[in-house]
Amino acid sequence: MTLMDNRGELDKQARQAVTAVPVDLTEAPPAHEVTWRDPVTGADGFLVVQTLVGGLATGGTRMRKGCTVEEVTDLARGMATKTATFGLPVGGAKGGIDFDPKDPRAMGVLTRFCEAMRPWLDRHWITAEDLGVSQEQIDEAFAELGLSQSYHAAIGRSADPERALARVRAGLHVQTEDELPLPLGDVIGGYGVAQACLGTAVALGWPPSTTTVAVQGVGTMGGGAAWYLHEAGVKIVAIADAGGTLRDPDGLDVPALLAARDEYGEIDRSQVPGSVEQLPRDAILASEVDILVPAAVSYAINEDNVADVAARVVVEAANTATTAPAEDELTARGVPVVPDFVANAGAAAWAWWLLQGQVGTDPEDSFRRLRNEMQSKVAVILEAWTSDRVPPRTTARGIAQANREALAGAEIIVP
Repeated sequence: MTLMDNRGELDKQARQAVTAVPVDLTEAPPAHEVTWRDPVTGADGFLVVQTLVGGLATGGTRMRKGCTVEEVTDLARGMATKTATFGLPVGGAKGGIDFDPKDPRAMGVLTRFCEAMRPWLDRHWITAEDLGVSQEQIDEAFAELGLSQSYHAAIGRSADPERALARVRAGLHVQTEDELPLPLGDVIGGYGVAQACLGTAVALGWPPSTTTVAVQGVGTMGGGAAWYLHEAGVKIVAIADAGGTLRDPDGLDVPALLAARDEYGEIDRSQVPGSVEQLPRDAILASEVDILVPAAVSYAINEDNVADVAARVVVEAANTATTAPAEDELTARGVPVVPDFVANAGAAAWAWWLLQGQVGTDPEDSFRRLRNEMQSKVAVILEAWTSDRVPPRTTARGIAQANREALAGAEIIVP
């Protein structure tokens, strides 16, 4: 049975999952764990493969000072659940490097890490950008190693790898047709987060035009989410980057602020209007808004600051943005958390659709499919919350469980 033949069964079992006893698919130890030490700088790097489906796993590579194998393991578990939630026939993995991405030696460290992981990148691991690592840097490292593209492991399974590579490259680099003139591959993840927020508003009966949002982070996820929410008429009242929080209760000029980002993704304060209040970075968490979007670092909401959270809903754009004890406290307070493996799954889902030829070079086709799939999943998990106070993460794990069972034995096809 092929994946496309199995699609109806996936949808049926996903709907049934909300009444099933959920199982955390990632309780098992990782399938594989690889550690590495850079011979030049001494930086440590990690690859954690939580699950393999048909011999493949997907997950980005991050770089930050202080990155640990425990963090990468958490992220790999999240990726495994993410791919299952969206019914993707691929497992979950993550790469991480303990090194400052602003250090001029960072590109060399990344390239040597990829070279060390080449046996995985050749046949099993599909990687992409993540915190501290851009897709351009990933592509540069792959080019230096003589690999075609970071989807290399999947493309190599195609009957016609050259045609598959051309299709993927065309889809990744097609320009969007809105006022955000960036390649579709750079914005689709943030667009998915925006749709998770819009789906949340609709599910809870809030008109988007009167819904307020605060976004922590202005990178690929946070910046893209803020852009598309602003475009949809949602009021973004606070944004935070490494330099602090910018707040305007009347709504920020999101396009102007994003245009003022420097090479490190921080907003140039000299271009911020005087009417915008400038606050400490962590003030974003205390924003009195309908939706808080943590889109920066992992564990941004934790036991030390969860009491400060004043939003009515948290939509996780960053991976593992909320610690488990903090989420338990929010749930007890009546604040649902839309988990990262739903809200930020847009880029991973879209990449697989592109690999399989299910979307092409028309951005609207990709936007439409992601919009429909994201909003429908958010509707299911929030319906269970509003009717029975079932935490969104619990329902979403049930969907992942049903999808993984339905995918068992499915043939992985890359045209």
